[in-house]
Amino acid sequence: MTIERSHVRKRLSQLVVHGDTVYLAGIVADEPVPEDAGAQTRNILAKIDALLLEAGSDRNSMLSATIWLSDIAHYDAMNAEWDPWVPEGAAPARACVEAKLAAPKYKVEIRVVAAKKGS
Repeated sequence: MTIERSHVRKRLSQLVVHGDTVYLAGIVADEPVPEDAGAQTRNILAKIDALLLEAGSDRNSMLSATIWLSDIAHYDAMNAEWDPWVPEGAAPARACVEAKLAAPKYKVEIRVVAAKKGS
């Protein structure tokens, strides 16, 4: 089985496809708005949509999601964006934890694993 990598950098690939499984790296906001976890989450979800589409998948095919918050106090703001974004009846297995992220400007980071559509 082949492994396809996209948006490859020295340290990571943003998107890896192995067979019918799509793996995304942890995604953070492009230009984080300080203290606005909701805005960061919206930006991240849009990036996830684009990467899944590129891989032949979509949010209906998500298998799992891991969400890291710089402060668990951002939980409600993140979920205010997450909940309407996740398709009804297609919620992935999910973990959400507080963690120190790569830079203080980041409030939210999300990683998704999905199946290709039709798999």
